[in-house]
Amino acid sequence: MSAYTAHVDTFARDRLPPRHQWPELRFDLPELEYPEMVNCASVLLDDAVAQGHGSRSALTGNSERLTYAGLQERVNRLANVLVNQLGIVPGNRVLLRGFNSPMLGALWLAVIKAGGIVVTTMPMLRAAELSRIVEKAEIDHAVCEASLVEELRTTANATGWVRRIVTYGNGEIEGLMAREPATFTAVPTSLEDVCLLAFTSGTTGVPKATMHFHRDVLVMADIVGGHLLETSPDDVYAGSPPLGFTFGLGALLVFPLRFRASAVLIEQPSPDALLTAVGKHKVTCLFTAPTMYRTLAAKTAQHDLSSLKKCVSAGEVLPKATSDLWFERTGIRLIDGIGATEMIHIFISAKGDAIRPGATGKPLPGYTACVLDEENRPLPPGSVGRLAVRGPTGCRYLADDRQQQYVIDGWNVTGDLYRVDEDGYFWFVARADDMIISSGYNISGIEVENALVQHPSVRECAVVASPDPTRGQVAKAFVVLNPGFTPSAELALELQEFVKSTIAPYKYPRLVEFIAELPRTATGKVQRNVLRDRELAAAQGPAQAATADR
Repeated sequence: MSAYTAHVDTFARDRLPPRHQWPELRFDLPELEYPEMVNCASVLLDDAVAQGHGSRSALTGNSERLTYAGLQERVNRLANVLVNQLGIVPGNRVLLRGFNSPMLGALWLAVIKAGGIVVTTMPMLRAAELSRIVEKAEIDHAVCEASLVEELRTTANATGWVRRIVTYGNGEIEGLMAREPATFTAVPTSLEDVCLLAFTSGTTGVPKATMHFHRDVLVMADIVGGHLLETSPDDVYAGSPPLGFTFGLGALLVFPLRFRASAVLIEQPSPDALLTAVGKHKVTCLFTAPTMYRTLAAKTAQHDLSSLKKCVSAGEVLPKATSDLWFERTGIRLIDGIGATEMIHIFISAKGDAIRPGATGKPLPGYTACVLDEENRPLPPGSVGRLAVRGPTGCRYLADDRQQQYVIDGWNVTGDLYRVDEDGYFWFVARADDMIISSGYNISGIEVENALVQHPSVRECAVVASPDPTRGQVAKAFVVLNPGFTPSAELALELQEFVKSTIAPYKYPRLVEFIAELPRTATGKVQRNVLRDRELAAAQGPAQAATADR
C-alpha cells in the first residue's frame, strides 16, 4: 500500500482491513498503470477540459445541460463551498442524498476533488437506514436535495452525527456557490487513498461499507467502460440505476466522463421517461435491470430507439426469455453482466457475437474467475460451486469482521452459485445466501423481518425470496400473529404499508402469508431454507397459499 496519503482525517485509512486480508490484486493491463498521486475526479473532468473537450456536452438533466467546461466550473465552486464554508478536510466523509441529476453528479466530483470521501445514498432510504450508514461511516457533513431533507434531519437528531446539512434545489448551496471562485486545484491524493464508501446490505441486515480507492474508480472505467462498452466521445449514456449504486455511478457518470462522452440523468426513470429520453437525446447506450427491459419491450413501438447501439443489463439475473424478447423488439442483444459493490462494478460479461443468451459471460480483461467447492478448491467445468473472482479491484470492508468471509485465499467470493461450461462461460445457478434480488434491488430478508416485528400484530416472521416471472424474485413474509389478531387480506395490506413507512418502500414484502408456526431446527433456529424450497416448488405449479400480493 502506498505510504503517502493526502488525508488529514485518517478515519478510513485507519479502518482498512489488514493487508493480509485483502484479496490478491492484479494489474496485468498496461492501461491500469496510474501515477502514484492521482485524483480521479480531476482525471475525469479537468483532463477532459485541458484536452479541448470543454464545449462538449457532459451531463444533461431534466432542466439543464452542462458542458465539460460548465461542469468544471460548477464542481470548482462546489469544492470551494465544501472547503471554505463547510470546513471539509481531506479524508472527511460527505453524504450525498438526491435524485439523479447534473447537480448530484457535480457534487460527487466536488467531494472527491476536495480530497473527501463520498457516500452517495439512494433517495428512497428512510431515517433508520440512513442512521446505520452515518454511524458506521461517522459522517458529519451532508449535502441533500431539499425535497429529501426531512429523513436526513431525523437521522441527525437520532444519531448525533451529520451536524452540518446543506441543501440544494432551494437556493441554499446555490447562493453559497455564487460567492466562491470558479477555480479549484484538486487535492493531490494517492492512488490508494479511499475516495468512495459504497454501502451494501448484507443478509443480516447490518450494512457493510465497501472502501474504494481513486485507482478503483479509474479501473472500472478503463475495463468496463473501455474494454466491454468501447465507449467513445460520441456516446450518450442513460439509464435507471441511482448514482448511489456503483452500477449507476459507473454507467451514468464515470464511464462517459472518462471517455469524453455524455450522460442523460433522469430524476424519475419510469419506463416512458427512459424511452422518451432515448429518442430525445439520441441515447446510444441504455443501462437498466432485466425487469425494466421486459416492461420497456412492450413499449418499443411507441418510441424512436434508432440511436441505440448497446443495452446493458445488471443488478439481477437476466433470463434468456427477456434477452430474446428485447432482441426481437429492437434487434439489439442485451449485454449481461454480474458485478458486486465489493468489486465496484461488472467483472463477468460478454459483448457482440460473444454473447450467449442465458449465460452471464466470461471474466473481463484483467479478471479471472472460477467456482469453488466447500473446501475452497476450484471445480472442473460443469460443476456448481461458489463464484470466486480476482483482478485489479476487490473487497475491502470498513472495520468489518465479514471481510474474512468474503475474501478467501485471495479470492473474492461473491455469494453466488455458478457453473462454468467447457467454453469458459459462467452460468448463474442461485444465490448462496439469504439475499433477495428483486427488479435489480438487493433486499435483506432480515431487515424486512426487523421492520415487520415492530408491528403489534406480529409475534415472529421469516422473509425469503419467492420466484416471480416479472421481477425475478419478490420478498415474501411468513407471519405468525400475536394472540387477538386474525389473518386477513386487510391485515396483510396493513403490514405491507407498515414496512413501507419503516424502511425503503421497495423492500416491502409483496407477498404475505400467515402461518401457525415457523419451521425450526432441533435447536430452535428458523429454517428459512425450508420456506425458500417451498416457494421454489410452488412456482412449478398453482399457488397453494392464501396471500396478499400487491
